[in-house]
Amino acid sequence: MARPKLLPDNFTLSLVGTVIFASLLPVHGQAAVGFNWLTNFAVGLLFFLHGAKLSREAIVAGATHWRLHLVVLLSTFVLFPVLGLALKPLLSPLVTPALYAGVLFLCTLPSTVQSSIAFTSIAKGNVPAAVCSASASSLLGIFITPALVSLIVTNQAAGGSSAWHTVWNIVLQLMVPFVAGQLLRPVIGQWIERNRGVLKFVDQGSILLVVYGAFSEAVTEGLWHHTSLGALGGLVLINVVLLALMLSITIFTSKRLGFSRADQITIIFCGSKKSLAAGVPMAKVIFASHTVGAAVLPLMLFHQVQLMVCAALAQRWGARDLSGETHAAAGERPAPAVARR
Repeated sequence: MARPKLLPDNFTLSLVGTVIFASLLPVHGQAAVGFNWLTNFAVGLLFFLHGAKLSREAIVAGATHWRLHLVVLLSTFVLFPVLGLALKPLLSPLVTPALYAGVLFLCTLPSTVQSSIAFTSIAKGNVPAAVCSASASSLLGIFITPALVSLIVTNQAAGGSSAWHTVWNIVLQLMVPFVAGQLLRPVIGQWIERNRGVLKFVDQGSILLVVYGAFSEAVTEGLWHHTSLGALGGLVLINVVLLALMLSITIFTSKRLGFSRADQITIIFCGSKKSLAAGVPMAKVIFASHTVGAAVLPLMLFHQVQLMVCAALAQRWGARDLSGETHAAAGERPAPAVARR
């Protein structure tokens, strides 16, 4: 039986199920302390495996395309936060202050790696450049995100931690395992490549653990008593507006700057997306425990919106590219440039 097109992927369904389970049976007390240690271990293992997976050759090969990477990084770490702040007077009344703090946190996150590369490939974009841009964004985000959070998110939402303390926690819990994985890549890199399912299991499993722990704490502190259905609807609208603006700006900017069609596709997908895999562990380190649930809820919704929209765009642009190749092979004139955007 074919899977319904409108049915979310299994991981999204798992996320929803985890939130429901945490809402009904939250972990608390001494069990929560042990669960927190398990989650910290899973997150450290996740970044260790990502460090072992990341190819230095791919980074070096794509690093020469500095104009493209600069546009992606500026879109991710400058334009996104500016939009979040500029739209706050207009959009913040739609949600609670805690949820909009999560929206601002979302705006500071690095670009997602796997789906950005996958969508770039489907749309016939510059895949090597996407690998480099997305990887660089993920790595730099370990340092840039906590610094941006300290600047644009209130101290109350971030638990009152100093920027240096937050950066130190990020380095200790995320960067150290990542570097260790890079150093051991010559030893375990090939094993990681042959067993990608292990990385996917740890990737998704660690996120589910963090989400369960975060929402357990948030539910105990009364998250759903302070979050109405209207606020959830407003949050979806905010995510749609942010994504639509970022897609429009990256499409317009990449074209005006004279990038090739393949490079435009890379800029659009790498510059408009946010990483759930990096954001959830970072939220656990940056925010106070009772505010993590509200901080990651906007990201979880944005993750699903960006997957659905970008998947449709990638398939559409990829199909147009194949159509153009077919016409060229048949000696026909390809479609006008305006129709191939």
